[in-house]
Amino acid sequence: MGQKAKRTKSGSAWMHEHVTDPYVKKAQLDGYRSRAAYKLLEIDKRDHLLRAGMTVVDLGAAPGSWCQVAVQKLKKQGRVLAIDLLPVAPMPGVESLEGDFTDLSALNWLEDKLKSGRVDLVLSDMAPNISGVMLRDQARHYELCELALDFAKTWLKPDGAFLVKVFQGVGFEDFRTQMRQAFSQVHIRKPDSSRDRSTEVYLLGRGPLGNVAAVDEAIVTSLQE
Repeated sequence: MGQKAKRTKSGSAWMHEHVTDPYVKKAQLDGYRSRAAYKLLEIDKRDHLLRAGMTVVDLGAAPGSWCQVAVQKLKKQGRVLAIDLLPVAPMPGVESLEGDFTDLSALNWLEDKLKSGRVDLVLSDMAPNISGVMLRDQARHYELCELALDFAKTWLKPDGAFLVKVFQGVGFEDFRTQMRQAFSQVHIRKPDSSRDRSTEVYLLGRGPLGNVAAVDEAIVTSLQE
């Protein structure tokens, strides 16, 4: 009985925080599907990630607020591809798949959509279903981050960028090291719209090193010929 009461109290506190959250209210007024839109808007204002004509991949897209921001910034010039386990309600300018990014079928869908094209920006707001076991949840989260990073390294253009949600704690430094090995620049971003009590931050990687090396090699080969 005590455990049930505790869970109910915790749930009530979360609901109160949610309905009184100024960003939740602002999202409702501005027509965004969730408060997460303001996280991307804040980061984009600082880092200028989104522009017309881009190809953007949004991993963990539901309910679709980051897609909304991307479509607005692309100004009907470019494309947005989105994947999530949950459905993303249709919106103009977005092609979405209800599927598991860890499944090969989801990756095949993305690759088929991209064909031989490359991606300007990979966004990952993925998070695992919470089991309540902190270390297990943290490990699962970073597995998803690593899969997103692998996709970004393979598909980003030489001047592309990768923005991924992470949680500070076990695994954070190891993953940041992987990011530094993959990108010429890696920045930590904590938007004002991210709740203070949350350990959530975003890592932004720019200048994929693998792609840059491939371009340099192609230039050298061309010169030798």
